[in-house]
Amino acid sequence: MTQLAISLGAFGVATLINLWLAIRCGKARLEAKAMHGDGGHPLLLKRMRAQANFVEYTPFALLLVLGLELTGHAGWLLALTAAVFLIGRVSHALGMDADIAGPLRKAGMAMTLLPLLGLAITALLAAFGLI
Repeated sequence: MTQLAISLGAFGVATLINLWLAIRCGKARLEAKAMHGDGGHPLLLKRMRAQANFVEYTPFALLLVLGLELTGHAGWLLALTAAVFLIGRVSHALGMDADIAGPLRKAGMAMTLLPLLGLAITALLAAFGLI
């Protein structure tokens, strides 16, 4: 039986991050007294977009990690890539609170896009039997 420790760990951490993002949205929603949408409140809109952005990118990364692990391409590099991606998602979410794209947001996007690119290339190489 395959253990899938990297995938399970990444899915678990991603779920906790998503819960944290949902709580941040809920708190901003209560403070803004906006039951639907953003109610015209900039912080609520930023927090909603941070969570939506997380949900837009994370499934692709997690599925690539799972696929690579299932096909025998697990190891410290895959675990590190998943960790960098998830840290990037937290950094990006924190950076979204600012009015400008500051260092947290920029680092978060770099730590999202570069691991995703690496995972995609590795998955393609694995799919064609090149690694």
